[in-house]
Amino acid sequence: MTENTEITPFRIDVPQADLDDLAARLARTRFAEELPAAEVTDGTAKGPVQPGWEYGVPGSFVRELVERWRDSYDWRAQEAKLNAFPQFTTEIDGQTIHFVHVRSPEPDAVPLILTHGWPNTFVEYLDLVGPLTDPRAHGGDPAHAFHVVIPSLPGFGFSGHTRTKGWDAARTADAWAELMRRLGYERFCAHGNDAGAIVSPELGRRHGDRVIGVHVNQIFSFPSGDPAEFEGLAPEELEYLGFLQGFVEHAVHDRAQQAQPQTLAHALADSPAGQLAWIGQLLAGLPDPDVILTNATIYWLTNTAASSARFYYENHHAEQGPSEPTTFPLGLASFAFDFRPLRRFAERDHRNIVSWSEFDRGSHWAAHDAPDLLVGDLRQFFGDLK
Repeated sequence: MTENTEITPFRIDVPQADLDDLAARLARTRFAEELPAAEVTDGTAKGPVQPGWEYGVPGSFVRELVERWRDSYDWRAQEAKLNAFPQFTTEIDGQTIHFVHVRSPEPDAVPLILTHGWPNTFVEYLDLVGPLTDPRAHGGDPAHAFHVVIPSLPGFGFSGHTRTKGWDAARTADAWAELMRRLGYERFCAHGNDAGAIVSPELGRRHGDRVIGVHVNQIFSFPSGDPAEFEGLAPEELEYLGFLQGFVEHAVHDRAQQAQPQTLAHALADSPAGQLAWIGQLLAGLPDPDVILTNATIYWLTNTAASSARFYYENHHAEQGPSEPTTFPLGLASFAFDFRPLRRFAERDHRNIVSWSEFDRGSHWAAHDAPDLLVGDLRQFFGDLK
């Protein structure tokens, strides 16, 4: 059967009945019981765990956002903001792919594909579209202009449910290469954060003849367990490895979705408050609560809790791919309140790290809370490669 390669304009238009159902469910929310706050905050929080969150997402966080979601959040206003960006869908490898595509007014602009993370959506990068596509209008150098493509990961949001097994980072990278080909971009740049920082290096590894360079917010290079790798590490580096261990141990979403993505999804598909709490464990620090609610609403309306979680399962169970170090140009923008790789482990896995920036502000979601720093680093990194 021949695949339909047509690119179709897409506009978000949620039926009012779906919004009425969401409002009714929020009004009937039954909140989980929990220990008194004084019992929870006992000074045992370690690593990335903030006080009051030792047992997980606290009821105070969920109650406050559920109330806002129910009483004052305006999806129709957010829907209009999202629809201000040109959106499209196309079918690749049997899967619907939703994406934003904004061409720069600058004739020498370079194509750039931006890949979001979990539990974010394509919303992660929308505030960067203007500065990246039209730097002249945002106080930048027009030589640093990009044609921007922001796809929704397969199984996430408006890309809809994945319908077959195997949608891991490698398969997604192949889909991105095909998407860029359909858009007429034979050579392009790639950036990713979180899950996108897994997909984008795969894009460079598998399609290095087309990828100008890869820029990420995280490099997922950790000790292999060989004691020799720890020789010569400074005390502060060893201490930081302990912090990373705490981060990994606290990442319950990672382990749960790797092991049994479908089990928890039954609850998330039935409870918007549950969906909010599940994604809130990682989005809680965002400066604008409506960004959290917009992401929660997208996951809820598209019922993609299960299919987005399967991305973790597929990666965990994927066949072992090439293990040799990568050679494409790689750049890192590491932000203050995110975990930072130790360079010796990063260079073990990536032999061509040409840019390594460390910033004193910003978080795991730098596109939201340090967009100026991220845009500046993207311009510098890819500008040096052009």
